[in-house]
Amino acid sequence: MSTNTSRSVPAPAAASHAAAGRRRPPLVLLLPATAAALIALLPLGYLGARSLERGGDFAWDIVTEQRTLELLGRSMGLTAIVVSASLVLGISLAWLTVRTDLPGRRVWAVLATLPLAVPSYVAAFTWISAVPSLAGLPGAAITLTFACFPYVFLPVAATLRGIDPAQEEAARSLGSGSLRTFVRVTLPQVKPAAGGGAILVALYVLSDFGSVSITRYDTFTRAIHSSYQASFDRTPAAVLGCVLVAMTVLLVTAENRTRGRAGHARTGRGSARPPVRLRLGGWTGPALAWCAAVAAAAVAFPLATLGYWLTIGSSGFDGQKLWSATVATVTVAAVGAAVTTLLALPVGVLSARHRGRLARLLEQSVYAGHAVPGITVGLALVFFSVRYAYPLYQEMPLLIVAYVVLFLPVAVASARAAVLQAPPVLEDVARTLGRSPLQVLREITVPLAAPGIGAGAALTFVVIMKELPATLLLRPTGTDTLATRLWTETGAGAFSGAAPYAAVIVLIAAVPSYLLGRRS
Repeated sequence: MSTNTSRSVPAPAAASHAAAGRRRPPLVLLLPATAAALIALLPLGYLGARSLERGGDFAWDIVTEQRTLELLGRSMGLTAIVVSASLVLGISLAWLTVRTDLPGRRVWAVLATLPLAVPSYVAAFTWISAVPSLAGLPGAAITLTFACFPYVFLPVAATLRGIDPAQEEAARSLGSGSLRTFVRVTLPQVKPAAGGGAILVALYVLSDFGSVSITRYDTFTRAIHSSYQASFDRTPAAVLGCVLVAMTVLLVTAENRTRGRAGHARTGRGSARPPVRLRLGGWTGPALAWCAAVAAAAVAFPLATLGYWLTIGSSGFDGQKLWSATVATVTVAAVGAAVTTLLALPVGVLSARHRGRLARLLEQSVYAGHAVPGITVGLALVFFSVRYAYPLYQEMPLLIVAYVVLFLPVAVASARAAVLQAPPVLEDVARTLGRSPLQVLREITVPLAAPGIGAGAALTFVVIMKELPATLLLRPTGTDTLATRLWTETGAGAFSGAAPYAAVIVLIAAVPSYLLGRRS
């Protein structure tokens, strides 16, 4: 099809038109992407106003305090450890389950996604209750690594499935071995997906509150929460929040610079046959042991500990409260995932197809809001709703806005990776045939990227369902989610009473996690 079309359309004209389209983002993408960025930046406006309430000198004194520098080192150290470990786990498991003859690879792929179903604060409790000596950096690093590596595994596995096998076969036919082919051909094509997953892991670690609190490891989020609780003066906490946002901007900027400008989509159908799976041979045993060890630590151990708490005293829980919390959780997560995905789509398309300064600015704005701790997002939206939109205070729309601010990057990363896999030549041909930008988006881009966008929506549903701090502040009056009920019971020391809520969270989140694993 592409060959026939290219005969009827002069190549220079098509190329010129495509280049112009990339230089000038269409309004159908630019306007909703700008709206998404402005929503994500709302908490930053709150932080800026609060930080400067007592003057710039006071804010600068807080930034340069020894305590702030220590928190910076601790947060960045934990982030580096978790990102590095997540890349190793995610890439290795994706390669084993997609590109080798590993026995039971579909089962292992599903197990690699199931940690998404276990909230980090639940996982932290299971580890600390079983091994108290892990409190501090070891416990936080272990908990967050096993909670976050699926963010790398899922996009890398999807990319490995979409890579044209002819390129690898050509490299082998020219004398490259399996390892050299992987490093020179496969890994560069996996790099954008791995980079997108890594930045999500980094942002998750920087904004996490539950697991670092339970493992008693001081990071910016824990210090911000302690500052809010210890004093009515919000300025020190707001200044720390600004430092956290600055760290996020630096991370996103660095990740953008490492992407490069090379495209990774097929220009045609590529090879119709699947890639030849690498025979592990004598490495089958170690590969199975590696997958089993990760599954045991990330899934089996937390579930076994949770089962223990269920068996020792959960008979007195209120079934009506559990059902109400379950319905509320599914409702807010479904609505939040749908709205977040719709707002993320134009940002992801702009990032993948229009690589100018404006597209980068919009994407970075979306990611900057994600670094703000949930409690700060909640307080910021309370501030704006009470002053400027009081009817929205403690209503469902305000809670959905919080989810959009917190989890837009999850959906944006998935949308961007999916659009990068779609051949841009098809969009160029549609434009030369007279289709409008909206028609191209609806008829070409979205259908081709739909599986990846759907996976991002499912992932967003899971993370929204587990969100805690913002939900505590913004949920409608009289509404409890599973996460807020679990936190209430845990805060009262009733771990056995919290177990049913934790179990239902895991069961519900396991469904989209299972589907993501099957798709990967």
